[in-house]
Amino acid sequence: MTLALETTGPEVRIRLADGTWFGVCDPGALLPGRGVAALLPDGRQVAVFTDRAGGLYAVDNRDPFTGAAVLSRGLTGTHRGRPFVASPLLKQRFDLETGRCLDDDTVRLRTYEAEAG
Repeated sequence: MTLALETTGPEVRIRLADGTWFGVCDPGALLPGRGVAALLPDGRQVAVFTDRAGGLYAVDNRDPFTGAAVLSRGLTGTHRGRPFVASPLLKQRFDLETGRCLDDDTVRLRTYEAEAG
């Protein structure tokens, strides 16, 4: 897991529920198709992804079906033009923009606004 350290250069940040921005990693740590996990101030974890077009996505790292913090290790892809991450455990797919589970409409991940700055 990546623990956010204070940096003076560019960083990937996510907007927390209280509206503040929190730095999670250096942009160079993100590779298309691979996630990075970061610990948030409240103790939860976030999984951060980028795609080949440079889009940034951040969702809860906890798989709601198993409770394991593994989504940052999931496989990414697209379904009908929408980016998703598939859980490495039970393979449910989650839309990276909305958090909606593509395999069970009753389940949703929390999403975060992300930016590189």
